[in-house]
Amino acid sequence: MTGATATLLISCPDQRGLVAKLSNFIYANGGNIVHADQHTDFLAGLFLSRIEWQLDGFKLPRDVIRPAFGAIADPLEATWTLHFSDAIPRLAIWVSRQDHCLYDLLWRHRAQELNAEIPLIISNHESLQEIAEQFGIDFHHIPIAAENKPEQEAKQLELLQQYRIDLVVLAKYMQVLSAEFVAQFSNTINIHHSFLPAFAGANPYQRAYERGVKIIGATAHYVTADLDQGPIIEQDVVRVSHRDETADLIRKGKDLERVVLARAVRLHLQNRVLVYGNRTVVFA
Repeated sequence: MTGATATLLISCPDQRGLVAKLSNFIYANGGNIVHADQHTDFLAGLFLSRIEWQLDGFKLPRDVIRPAFGAIADPLEATWTLHFSDAIPRLAIWVSRQDHCLYDLLWRHRAQELNAEIPLIISNHESLQEIAEQFGIDFHHIPIAAENKPEQEAKQLELLQQYRIDLVVLAKYMQVLSAEFVAQFSNTINIHHSFLPAFAGANPYQRAYERGVKIIGATAHYVTADLDQGPIIEQDVVRVSHRDETADLIRKGKDLERVVLARAVRLHLQNRVLVYGNRTVVFA
């Protein structure tokens, strides 16, 4: 498929005729739908949909689409967002000392797997600055301690504004974002092991090994004020056995973290994730 597309993500109270209303808006304005998917959460009474259509031949200018669709969405009590495929998001990666997720995202970006610009890396340590320089990305070292957290988070927010960042990816950033920070910038994806709530805190793989677990996993989710409780985007697991040592669990866990985080970021960049409440529908 060539040419720019528009993507609509919408959720609203379920009722008859919703698919017809949405598709007719596009058809009546000369649009050609290239992808359409929907889901009904019967317990919540919600209809959720993703519709993507070609802009070539669409009669409405881009700046008119939002108000025109709003006239349809408002009576439906809908929550919705509109995205254009040629509007390239700007992504910031935050790291601490571990480099496996950072390297994976940067190589995938270089291979053009991620449709985004990555102009900024922020870290609370200096050890990964060389990687940022290797890829030609600006690196900012902002150390965090309990006594300076508000001031340092204010600096981070200033950088996000300065670099016009649309999405923050916490690629093993081993700091908790404050509720005040999340309230000002909520478009953030985090990755962590999937032992939680078991083995929370330090050395989870060592304690998992001692417990004799048979599977390990990774979870990517949106960040909220509730620690590690945000809407889940992607998860995966791998089996381990009695032959695996702690180092094997760590190695397998890092492999999963790379893949799960990359999947979640790609899904977000492709506007395939619809958040409602503390849940997601992923139109993969």
